[in-house]
Amino acid sequence: MTEVVNNVVVNDSTKINVMLGYTLNMGNFQSLRIDVGIEDSKRNGENANDAFERVYSFVEQKLREKIKENQED
Repeated sequence: MTEVVNNVVVNDSTKINVMLGYTLNMGNFQSLRIDVGIEDSKRNGENANDAFERVYSFVEQKLREKIKENQED
């Protein structure tokens, strides 16, 4: 939603998009590429930096989980 506060346009629909990837060496000249990403909206009370840190932490944790899963196989 967009509103005007003190003659300044405030955009509440700020989107945050984070994508991280990792290439896992599987041995024998094989590798596995894992990419994890998400797009989310800024939440009430968050500034863009807070939203980015929240989304980045989520994506980073999911990537770590997927790497660990594939290293165990």
